[in-house]
Amino acid sequence: MPTLIPEGFFKKEAEHIDGFTPEVYWVEKAGNDVLEERLALRPTSETAFYSMFALWIRSYKDLPFRTYQRAQVFRYESKATRPFLRSREFHWIETHCAFATEEEAFENVREDMETTKRVVFGIFGVPTIVFERPDWDKFPGAARTFGADAITPQGRVVQQPSTHLLKQHFPGAFGIKYVDKDEKEKVPFTTCYGPAISRIFASIILTHGDNKGLKFPFEIAPKQVVVIPILAEKNPKILEKAKEIVSKLEDADYRVEFDNSDKRPGEKFYFWEMKGVPLRIEIGPKEFEAKKLIISRRDTEKKISINEKDLLKEVASLGLELSKNLCAQAKKSFEGLIKDVKTLEEVKKIIGTGIARTNFCSTERAGEACAEVIEKETGGKIRGTRIDVDDMPFGPCVACGKKANKVVYIAKDY
Repeated sequence: MPTLIPEGFFKKEAEHIDGFTPEVYWVEKAGNDVLEERLALRPTSETAFYSMFALWIRSYKDLPFRTYQRAQVFRYESKATRPFLRSREFHWIETHCAFATEEEAFENVREDMETTKRVVFGIFGVPTIVFERPDWDKFPGAARTFGADAITPQGRVVQQPSTHLLKQHFPGAFGIKYVDKDEKEKVPFTTCYGPAISRIFASIILTHGDNKGLKFPFEIAPKQVVVIPILAEKNPKILEKAKEIVSKLEDADYRVEFDNSDKRPGEKFYFWEMKGVPLRIEIGPKEFEAKKLIISRRDTEKKISINEKDLLKEVASLGLELSKNLCAQAKKSFEGLIKDVKTLEEVKKIIGTGIARTNFCSTERAGEACAEVIEKETGGKIRGTRIDVDDMPFGPCVACGKKANKVVYIAKDY
């Protein structure tokens, strides 16, 4: 899809353009010529996709209709920017889908969020909670918005992928219609899903990193193994053996770095620890003579000696153990971060180091005034209601004292 979107495309859906206008970069000139119509640097892609949906979707036989793209988007972020967490140009992936019924569309939304949890926690090892966002924090043009929040050991959250069930008038504004089995013309139900890759990456750093630098689960590490020969200048055979080890690992499809630089061993160790390489293999004179290898794990910093012939078996086993350990450590750090509170004073004490679970009057527009009080008084933001547990209020609204009908989670984000 094109990066530049005509302003008229945005204007087809009023809520959408109202929601995004403050964040849009506008192109008004081409060379020395003033454009007849402004072009937006794409902040998101609904308007581009749905203009095409009107051509692609004609019959119930075309549904469900699912599309996907990798893209760059641009948003004029007026708050202080931070690398990976809050930026003005970022890479992401997005899906845009259409369904015959609202039930099918919602099932797709649920699948989006299950996929998010399975990948972000199951593979990346980042504890994640899925919330339904309150009405005032919905995606522009959405009937319902669901967002995953990464819970970092610091007690703050980072928004992860979010998925949206759009209002019916959204596809209608773009003329998306299909002829159903009953030969009547109908408007499909649409969803969109946008995992922000940069924020996921930031969450991995915040969750697993330490004062030495990065840590990566074995499966996603850019380099999984680094091989370092020790004192090879005194015995060229050590260098040849190190190269042989690198070849074996590469043939087994591991991502390997070979460090034969003239730096001291300690400098090399420090550098690759900072880069987050999960496993470091060392071979020096003693190891060469004994046909052994030393493997150091980035997560535990423990070294073990293995037989050279067991190289591939040990790398596979240690890589799996390392990923499981990072996941377990992250899960343990998450425990105890959520605390039940009943007053704003209690919320204040938790925000910044944990997540407050509390009573709230309404997540519809009527509750927005209370949300503003909470944010002003505590610095925390209502993340929403959980969809995986049946929370029941345990007191009056934390902000206004009226009867609560929701349990919400309050946290400070990055």
